[in-house]
Amino acid sequence: MFEQELNSYWKAVVDTIKDGVMIVDKGGTIVSVNKAIEKITGHSRDEMLGRPCTVLHCDICEVVLQDNETHWCALFENGRLDMRECTFMKKDGSYIHVLKNASLLHDTQGNVMGAVETVTDISEIVERDNQIAELRRELRAENGFHGILGISPSLERVFDLIINAAQSDAPVIIFGESGTGKEMVARAIHEAGVRKEKPYVKVNCAALNESLLESELFGHVKGSFTGAYQNRQGRFEAAQNGTIFLDEIGDLPLSTQVKLLRVLEENVIERVGNNKPIHINVRIISATNRNLKELIDQGRFREDLFYRINVIPITIPPLRERVGDKGRIQA
Repeated sequence: MFEQELNSYWKAVVDTIKDGVMIVDKGGTIVSVNKAIEKITGHSRDEMLGRPCTVLHCDICEVVLQDNETHWCALFENGRLDMRECTFMKKDGSYIHVLKNASLLHDTQGNVMGAVETVTDISEIVERDNQIAELRRELRAENGFHGILGISPSLERVFDLIINAAQSDAPVIIFGESGTGKEMVARAIHEAGVRKEKPYVKVNCAALNESLLESELFGHVKGSFTGAYQNRQGRFEAAQNGTIFLDEIGDLPLSTQVKLLRVLEENVIERVGNNKPIHINVRIISATNRNLKELIDQGRFREDLFYRINVIPITIPPLRERVGDKGRIQA
């Protein structure tokens, strides 16, 4: 009775493991699988039990057909198979990328009983790696990437940062002199990321005075100030589920900085003239040609806001420092 309970408990434990587990006998016949293997391969437990492991068509399995027409895996000669990347054929005929690890099973006398294989689905990782590789090719193409041209080592580093930033959802700040292409970098990050099908909204923080800027960013309600004849949605709401690009963030008034800090901390805004919180889901990319640390020392920029927006910093070198790019761009 205890052994039955233990076996039942062990089966329940194995079925909770996210990685696939498969046991084969020394003839290569599948004798046990967990639920994760069913999910990975598309085959049900009943469809796999009693069948040879070759049904999965693993592309790295070293299987030879012996004289008696039985299959023999080199695993039983080597003792174990260290973790390797391979592909399985799923039930529908498609292939899935996995990491496979295997070891022999022995009885109490040391005789080989079979083998246990663990399988990890890495298809999403492989797909992401392929996307990154494609981005790298686009970034280095002759016609540039989103208007960004150059092959200098300093710009190559910017390309790498763009790719890394696109895979994240953390705030980005882009530093660079006027004319270095900060907005092109911001748009490239957006269009290479998971929010690329969602809105991309730009705001120039230096173009409006304080009251108009807050209305532009957060919106306002009717009658909140002279000229507010109707309710108006702000840029943050317009960028819902997408990206907002705050250009020249170093010119943001201190009072507006406080409200932006709340957006970063709580993901909420309030329209001018209304204290009702509106929840937002927006990625923030900012840019400046100013030295924000100097502005902090001067009391003109909040240090806590700086650390909130400075999660992924990208500095674009001016053309004069990009050896090999000047003639190429002017050509």
